Amino acid sequence: MDFDLNDEQRQLKDSVDRLLADSYGDLAQRMGYMKEPKGYKAALWQQYAELGLLGIPFAEEHGGLGQGLTETMIVAEAFGRALAIEPYLATVVLAGGVLRHSGNAALLEELVPAIVEGKLTLALAHQERQARFDLADIATTARADGKGGYTLEGEKAVVLAGDSADKLVVTARVSGARADRSGIGLFLVDAKANGVTRRGYPTQDGQRAADVTLSAVRVTPEAVVAGPDKGLQVLERAVDEAIAALSAEAVGAMGGLHELTVDYLKTRQQFGVPIGSFQVLQHKAVDMLTALEEARSMAYYATMMAAEPDARERRKAMAAAKVQIGKSARFLGEAAIQLHGGIGMTMEYKAGHYFKRLTMIDMAFGDTDHHLRELAKMGGLT
Repeated sequence: MDFDLNDEQRQLKDSVDRLLADSYGDLAQRMGYMKEPKGYKAALWQQYAELGLLGIPFAEEHGGLGQGLTETMIVAEAFGRALAIEPYLATVVLAGGVLRHSGNAALLEELVPAIVEGKLTLALAHQERQARFDLADIATTARADGKGGYTLEGEKAVVLAGDSADKLVVTARVSGARADRSGIGLFLVDAKANGVTRRGYPTQDGQRAADVTLSAVRVTPEAVVAGPDKGLQVLERAVDEAIAALSAEAVGAMGGLHELTVDYLKTRQQFGVPIGSFQVLQHKAVDMLTALEEARSMAYYATMMAAEPDARERRKAMAAAKVQIGKSARFLGEAAIQLHGGIGMTMEYKAGHYFKRLTMIDMAFGDTDHHLRELAKMGGLT
């Protein structure tokens, strides 16, 4: 199978790499962005819009570029290497994915142009404290008002970019028991609507999240993104695409961390020679490279399988990718910190920042152990 990028994809990669090299070339730049009111640099988000990055997965008829998962993978890997903190995953991949797969033409026509222009950011509010990575475990309720609208009640935890998003895509139970796979709807909620309370906070990887409380929040019929007949299916499809994007981001971060570590081995002196001349450390660096390439292969596989129409086969592929990404990230991260010594744990050095981001990626939508259990339940990958 040919994994080479075509001319347009190579041009996209070069453009994104150049922009992020300028914007994140120094760790101090990233630290400065983290202190911005939104937790990221708004001007850089506009540059993403001008470059067309925010319109990549959306159809041309709605104002997007009509490109695919490979292009999203390219952007995500570049974000991982640069340790970019803008809410691309939250707005374009997660909430944007829900919009795309919902087939709600009215909302797509209304929202996508604003997303593409960088004027609207979204966040997917789905996770709840009791759920333990189960997307169907939803206690938040949506009570029909008899006029096509709903009233939402409940709490959502660790909503990625939830404190800065303009609108939230909320999952809520219209009918059934708490963990039933049916009866789940998706609703568009203005983040400043009456009854919406957000408590924002920084996450360990330098990004931001929020806990969201919904108290008697009313939504109109036009704000129903997907009804309870297909809400969970739409959510799962968007999350699978997010896992593929996160896998690519992890590969970018691991690549950056491996490169940083090898450079350190070449420059750090001990007994009058670079420590990279010690054979045992060379072997460790090679083991790190092997783990990186194993992760890269699974990231490619996840990108291909994210478009698989068979939900079961798609979920198996995503679970397998998460298992390998998690294993590789942990091994490579721990080895990098060990080889760097104390400097690897400091806030002033990039190695620790890479490891923290990789740890958060492992936890997102289920950690390694969770997906290994899920893969075993489905009979393995093959």
